[in-house]
Amino acid sequence: MAIAAGANTPRSEPKLFRLCPFWTSANASSPSPSSSVQNNHNHRSEGNNTVTSASSSKTVSAVARSLLPPRRRLRLDPSSCLYFPYEPGKQVRSAVRLKNTSKSYVAFKFQTTAPKSCYMRPPGGIIAPGESLFATVFKFVEQPENNEKMSDQKNKVKFKIMSLKVKQGVDYVPELFDEQKDLVSVERILKVVFIDPERPSLALEKLKRQLTEADAAVEARKKPPPAEAGPRVVAEGLVIDEWKERRERYLARQQVQAVDSV
Repeated sequence: MAIAAGANTPRSEPKLFRLCPFWTSANASSPSPSSSVQNNHNHRSEGNNTVTSASSSKTVSAVARSLLPPRRRLRLDPSSCLYFPYEPGKQVRSAVRLKNTSKSYVAFKFQTTAPKSCYMRPPGGIIAPGESLFATVFKFVEQPENNEKMSDQKNKVKFKIMSLKVKQGVDYVPELFDEQKDLVSVERILKVVFIDPERPSLALEKLKRQLTEADAAVEARKKPPPAEAGPRVVAEGLVIDEWKERRERYLARQQVQAVDSV
């Protein structure tokens, strides 16, 4: 009987464990105090590593952005040079076309290494998205010294064109570029190239064409906006006679005043 009792004893233990599975799982999953401290330390280490990796990734991205070329807001034509006819002792002109290729309003500004002998018209302004503008550049060509050739003078003077993103309706003032220095981009640095006015070339023909277009744009800006002639069209098929509209409003006011007086 003792042997039989001993043989039945291990059979009852699994039943006990099956009846209390929560006890076994709790014992199996409950960590010791030392393991809890170690786990907390590991979590803190992982958090510090995450913060460190995030800050390092931001630093890397900032360095990568600084190495990338700046995004252009303006497209220039010509894109790298300003062509001037070589006429020593005279003031000559060049022209450049600026087009706003961005989706925002862009302010631009000219700078030159020779402000005493060069100036731009206009020296700055604001261009709407998708719009273009012709700028005329004036330069006095000095007399050559020591038998200096025309090709030797092309790199002495340079022009820098800067851009700045602005909001619609902002008036242009040169101080905009001083107030927002960190947001100013250098679009291009244009060098001066002289061309022979007596020798036909593609560059000379293009310069003449651009100067003609620039002069036409200047004359167009000088003219006052045309006054509205005749009736004003408001919508499809709807024509409003402004004088008739004003007379109807006047008669309505007269009727109101007559009623008030009675």
